[in-house]
Amino acid sequence: MLSSARSIQEIRERLRVELVDTRGRAIGDTTVHEAHFGDAGLLHRAFSVLLVNERDEVLLQRRAATKRRFPGLWSNTCCGHPGPGEALVDAARARLTDELGIRVATLEVGGAFVYRAADPGSGYVEHEYDHVLVGEFDGEPPDIDPAEVSEVAWRPLDEILRELDGAGATAFTPWFGQVVRATRELRGVGS
Repeated sequence: MLSSARSIQEIRERLRVELVDTRGRAIGDTTVHEAHFGDAGLLHRAFSVLLVNERDEVLLQRRAATKRRFPGLWSNTCCGHPGPGEALVDAARARLTDELGIRVATLEVGGAFVYRAADPGSGYVEHEYDHVLVGEFDGEPPDIDPAEVSEVAWRPLDEILRELDGAGATAFTPWFGQVVRATRELRGVGS
C-alpha cells in the first residue's frame, strides 16, 4: 500500500503546472516537482477548495503521511494545481472527485492570495498564487484516496479560527488560515 501511494505521488510530481507572476498572469510552465524544489520555489497557480455543509461546518482533510509537502497536517477539503491553460473550477472539481469521490455542482471563487512556505521536514517549498473556491456539500466523502488523505472531519469554522489564532495553529497547513478567512468573508460562515 505504501509503495503504491508513493508511486502515485511520483506520477503527480511529473504533472505540469502553470507558472505565474505576482498578479496571477501566466508566464510559463514546469513540473510540480520543479515548482516546489529549491530555496524559493517557483510561483505557480494553485487552488484550495473548502466545502461547507448546511450546519455551517467545513470539511477538513488530514494530508496523508506519504504527501511530499506538509504530510499529516490538517487542511482545507482539497487543493491542487490546474494544468497550464486548464479552467480553475474544472481542475478543482476533478481533484475533489479524485481525492474524496465528491461531486459538486457549483464552486464559488472567493479570491486569491500569494504565499510562500517552506516545509522543514521535506525541504520542499510552496510558493503559490492560490485561488480559494467554496462549495456546498452534505454527508461524508464516498471514496477517500489514502495516497492523498488520511482522514476527514467536519468542523465549525469559528472553532477552527480560534485554533488558528492559538497554539493549535501548528496542526494546520501554512496556507489554511488564509483559506478559511476568505471562506468566512465570502459566505459569512462562522461570523
